[in-house]
Amino acid sequence: MNEDTPPIEGYEGLPIATLQHRVRSLDTEQMRRLIAYEEAHADRTGVLEILKNRFHGLEEGAEPSGGSQQFQPERPGPAAGGSPVNTDTVAPQASPPPHGVPAQPAKPKGDYQPGNQ
Repeated sequence: MNEDTPPIEGYEGLPIATLQHRVRSLDTEQMRRLIAYEEAHADRTGVLEILKNRFHGLEEGAEPSGGSQQFQPERPGPAAGGSPVNTDTVAPQASPPPHGVPAQPAKPKGDYQPGNQ
């Protein structure tokens, strides 16, 4: 694999929880490459913390898991029902308030007359 390519497909767009899951299946050398890739490209502190923690775990004897690289825990499922929004349920257009609009200067209310107290 190219040194400029991360060992996880679609790495740049993965949510943190998905990344945490996916790095479990990488070995020490793949983690080393992924850390170098992250440092050379985005250099995100939170991501580097996750990667380095996993790398240290592997150095201390943790084994790569056989997890699937397709698992995506943060992907929402399909919507549970349709949206009732359509042209029949659209709110009516509203005019902007008269204050602060040059074409519609504010008018005093009631019997208040400017200058009289």
